[in-house]
Amino acid sequence: MQTENHNHHEADQIDIIPCMSLTLQEVEHIAQLARLQLTDEEKALYQQQLSDILDHVAQLQQLDTSDIPPTSSVLPPRTMLREDHPKKGLEPKQALKNSASKEKDQFRVPPVLD
Repeated sequence: MQTENHNHHEADQIDIIPCMSLTLQEVEHIAQLARLQLTDEEKALYQQQLSDILDHVAQLQQLDTSDIPPTSSVLPPRTMLREDHPKKGLEPKQALKNSASKEKDQFRVPPVLD
């Protein structure tokens, strides 16, 4: 894997993502990991789309970015958070007033396990 040192010459660079086409089996594996049930038509469509994305990333990898300083954002740094002013919260009875189900001053929700 290539390190973060961007001062290599082009001949020294290692391709992180080579141009490639995904196989149908790889698309099915990705769909399984994402817990998606795809039709054969969707598999073929995503095979082409994902392969095109990987090819585009491989093209971007070829760009010389050695003169571009690393940045975390293109926007000027500023905080989007308001100042914190602690205040008293809701009483349990008021918080649970519109709850569909409650038990012992707590919200009761259905289990979310598989």
